[in-house]
Amino acid sequence: MTVYFIGAGPGDPDLITVKGRRLIESCKVCLYAGSLVPEAVVAFAPLGARVLDTAAMTLDQTHHEMVAADRRGEDVARVHSGDPSLYGAIAEQIRRLKADGIAYEIVPGVSAYAAAAAAMGQELTVPEIAQSLVLTRMSMQSTSMPPGETLDNFGKSGATLIIHLAIRNMREIERQLLPHYGADCPVVVAYRVGWPDQAIIRATLTTIRQKVRQAKITRTALIFVGPGMAAPQDFVDSALYDASRPHLLRPVAGIDLVEDHNT
Repeated sequence: MTVYFIGAGPGDPDLITVKGRRLIESCKVCLYAGSLVPEAVVAFAPLGARVLDTAAMTLDQTHHEMVAADRRGEDVARVHSGDPSLYGAIAEQIRRLKADGIAYEIVPGVSAYAAAAAAMGQELTVPEIAQSLVLTRMSMQSTSMPPGETLDNFGKSGATLIIHLAIRNMREIERQLLPHYGADCPVVVAYRVGWPDQAIIRATLTTIRQKVRQAKITRTALIFVGPGMAAPQDFVDSALYDASRPHLLRPVAGIDLVEDHNT
């Protein structure tokens, strides 16, 4: 048997990959994080499958289910929100599977930050304005951050920051990033991306906290900080399709391709 760590996407059941859905449809055991994965996703499980919401379960309990499935020779769909490689807490699960000699496979999914950009209707990497993304989080009550991985350090780069698991710490985000980005830096909070109650809130570094408070958002949100979040219109075109810049798949502008092939 195999344990499949499946990225279900951010919430919209249509955003799961074809491979992910196919595996859920074929696995006799389905474990899913019910607080983040909608039931519509695991509704693809076959009739009679063992489908368990792991939101209230411990690591030992979920692993016990995998071991029991292994003994029965039944594949397991371990369904996580977004993409399981990003804050998916799969590393500790994989460590235990390896120790027990149980096969596993990771099936990528649509990350929440990508779905949020789609909901905003904009590109995150704007030429000469924003070309780098930093995906990070804050410690708060969860596991500690490694030394050096601080908002202050990341803020020095001026890159677009995408901050997970920090919506209750907006005051500290403002304090640490204000010296690097300035009061008028655009900020976007994306709440429950892909769900029916999705919300996109736009403000600045010094006004976003009040808007988040008014919207009563306390969880399941991403925070985007950086100049590129203003959805600017005054920027240079990318060189990718620039006719004056030839590359391997596009010859120098002005050359007749038919004549060129006949020479």
